[in-house]
Amino acid sequence: MAFLPEKPSPRHGLQFCVIGSLLCSLLLGACSTLKPADPLSDLSASPWAVASQVANINPPSAITRVAPSSWSHFKLPGKRMNTFTPVRMEGRDAMWAQSNGSASMLRQKVRISPDDLGDVKFSWKVPALIAQADMALRQLDDSPVRIVLAFDGDRSRFSNKNAMLSELSHTLTGEPLPFATLMYVWCNTRPPGTVIFSPRTDRIRKIVIESGSKNLNQWLDYERNIRADFEYAFGEPPGALIGIGIMTDTDNTHSTATAWYGPLRLARR
Repeated sequence: MAFLPEKPSPRHGLQFCVIGSLLCSLLLGACSTLKPADPLSDLSASPWAVASQVANINPPSAITRVAPSSWSHFKLPGKRMNTFTPVRMEGRDAMWAQSNGSASMLRQKVRISPDDLGDVKFSWKVPALIAQADMALRQLDDSPVRIVLAFDGDRSRFSNKNAMLSELSHTLTGEPLPFATLMYVWCNTRPPGTVIFSPRTDRIRKIVIESGSKNLNQWLDYERNIRADFEYAFGEPPGALIGIGIMTDTDNTHSTATAWYGPLRLARR
């Protein structure tokens, strides 16, 4: 998931390196200068978007739907775009992601305070893994599926490197780097429960949910406690949740991948 050219010039090397490290978290936080490359006019009315919602746990029957129109398809600078298509897949409303040496995401801004964080429910169906991918290595950091959660927090605690990234993010987009980004991913080899640090910044961490080929070609459903998973991955309580997204990427391995995502639902306490 890098924006690095194969041989960056010295003058532009730092900028490309920083942009690469910001990838998912930057776009989820709020990219004021990055405009949707494809508005996907049918996305806002798609059953997948309508089914994606925020539910209040108390009382359980109270459901506040997230505005479907706030889901947007965002192009990553210097990258080819994926194709995202709302479909019916085996009786389910789904978003079909197709990636061919490309990387882009569907994302939505939200604002849920730490005290209100509950569970996230999601599902996916993956027909095949990306053979060469390794999310711990910068040059092979691709995945057939990613659920991405971005969080606010105290940026004064950033390391010098992350403070520089946040400052440059603000300069380039008008928004600082999110304090932390948590991903749920499918890994080729590492067992479920493994935490993979991004090779670019420790403020992006991935929890392996599925591993290997055993559960390919079938719908898999998950319900994860956001607070517990954040504390497990980062060793500290989460801040406010400020963005959610789905992403399939094959830009580093120059390969192809396809996957189906079920609606993404957040439970608010």
